Amino acid sequence: MKYISRKQFLFLGIFTLLSVLADNVNIAKIIGAEQSFTLFQFLGPIAGGFLGSVLGPLAVLLAESINFIAYGKAFTAINLLRLLPMVVAAFYFGTLKEGKQYNKIKIAIPAACMALFIAHPIGRTAWPYALFWLIPVTIRLGKLSNSAFLRSLGATFTAHAVGSTAFLYSIGLSKEVWLGLIPVVAVERLLFASGIFASYVAMTTVLDKLSRNTAVKEAVEINKKNSLLSYLPFS
Repeated sequence: MKYISRKQFLFLGIFTLLSVLADNVNIAKIIGAEQSFTLFQFLGPIAGGFLGSVLGPLAVLLAESINFIAYGKAFTAINLLRLLPMVVAAFYFGTLKEGKQYNKIKIAIPAACMALFIAHPIGRTAWPYALFWLIPVTIRLGKLSNSAFLRSLGATFTAHAVGSTAFLYSIGLSKEVWLGLIPVVAVERLLFASGIFASYVAMTTVLDKLSRNTAVKEAVEINKKNSLLSYLPFS
């Protein structure tokens, strides 16, 4: 990315605004914490699919920073770490036209989280929990990221890897809790992946429609095979 065009800057602003709003719509409580999962978990990662692995995470970070300041959250290490999961999810979901160096980092993030989790005294006793993070590694190593759903699955498990590792080192929880969460995580992340995929298809369809009359396609990457318009004979 050599520069940001005005059209990209505008879309960055629009997506940031949508993400700020989505981050205020609660879906479910996080077990062991006061925070809740929000609609942002569905919308945030897809920024990388349209803006790439640099601008996409930037849009997510801007949205989270705005809410961070608006709610007057303390600038503690754990609060700042909580900004990372959705940023790395957007990075993982990044567009398909990027170089191998990005792919290597997308593999390294969940792999590093596995190593850090198992290196922790509690994490070592609950090591099966960390096996979830082989999913994003396998998707990238197996070059399965052409599938928007599998990319959604990889993105949500990458966010989960970063969030869980930060949670382990800051709060802990017992071996029994981590192991007991395994079936919960399996269902939860499958639902999140479905939500991310649905959001991506919906946004792609809208942008595909707009790109036929405007210069939207100059600002974002639109993968038309994920647009519902591609399957409608009258589109």
